[in-house]
Amino acid sequence: MSRFAWDHNAYYHRLLLRQLPSQCGDVLDVGCGAGAFAGELAALVRHVDAIDRAPEMIAVAERTVPENVSCIHADFLREDVVPEGRYDAVFSIAALHHMSLAQALPRMAAALRPGGVLAAIALPKSDLPRELPVELAAAAVHRVLAGAFAVARATSGRDWYAMEPTHDAMPVVQDPPLTTRRVRAEATTVLPGAEVRRLFFWRYLLVWHKPG
Repeated sequence: MSRFAWDHNAYYHRLLLRQLPSQCGDVLDVGCGAGAFAGELAALVRHVDAIDRAPEMIAVAERTVPENVSCIHADFLREDVVPEGRYDAVFSIAALHHMSLAQALPRMAAALRPGGVLAAIALPKSDLPRELPVELAAAAVHRVLAGAFAVARATSGRDWYAMEPTHDAMPVVQDPPLTTRRVRAEATTVLPGAEVRRLFFWRYLLVWHKPG
């Protein structure tokens, strides 16, 4: 892997963490992968349930997450392993585009307590020519930041959005099925009041507050 590669998902971790409710005890991480984001959540909340259907990802997560994270090997859409009304927040990063929104969003919403927050970042399908200016700008800035992060990693000893060692083992969707516009239309149908916006580096953010 090139030393200039950097992780767009990790770049947006802080944006997701800003969606945490002020009083937050139990959190669900859907599609936790190797557990990096679950580990960050664990420093801010009482307990995290981290679920993923890939056994190799859960195996890595179990070795790396702190004690207040429970790793669950299960298919979120097919197995009833998540209790309803338990969580103050439900998060997902780089997983929602692997799922049917019509199936995933109601399950995530049901897992929330009244007043809880659902926040997800995922990959949209390219929406050309509408998003061509954003695509070109993102490609240019991506290259600039790739060099800056590579220098920062070499001089500081910090990871600066380096790719995880398990990156190549993660399931990848080469062509996500929905544009941001389609995600917004489907999400607001399933969850009235949901907000969906395109992010600069080839991601979208979905946020929904469960009525309390």
